[in-house]
Amino acid sequence: MPMIKQKIAPCLWFDTQAEEAARFYTAVFKNSRIKQISRYGDAGREVHGKKAGTVMVVEFEIEGQTFTALNGGPQFKFDEAVSFQVFCDTQEEIDYFWGKLSEGGAEGPCGWLKDKYRLSWQVVPSALPQMMQDAGSAGSDRVMKAVLQMKKFDLAALQRAFAG
Repeated sequence: MPMIKQKIAPCLWFDTQAEEAARFYTAVFKNSRIKQISRYGDAGREVHGKKAGTVMVVEFEIEGQTFTALNGGPQFKFDEAVSFQVFCDTQEEIDYFWGKLSEGGAEGPCGWLKDKYRLSWQVVPSALPQMMQDAGSAGSDRVMKAVLQMKKFDLAALQRAFAG
């Protein structure tokens, strides 16, 4: 039996789409894989209401980070209070992740989007935290103004804003 090596892992609650979502996420991110799938048995059916043999939990990995996807029922939904940040070094990466993750979902302001499962993501240039580090500086203020005008980030425009 494998031991858990990661101290903290996000658990994503789905109604019935845990396996579908895990396959989607592992298709979007190149360094990823499905690790294991657990299925409901007869035990506890009066509580969980799931048919024996249906997917209960999918453990998957993205860039070395383990995630759990649970088919727990319709009780809970994702909201913007929790999101996953995808840091990108190039505009090509920003375009790729923005396009893949927003497909069937919804684009939001300032690099935020919801995927087709309504999970929130932020597709962020890796350089943005450095540009925003000196709050109140002229460069940081220009970058903030630019950020507030964007949905998907334009890395070149942010770099121009920072440089002045």
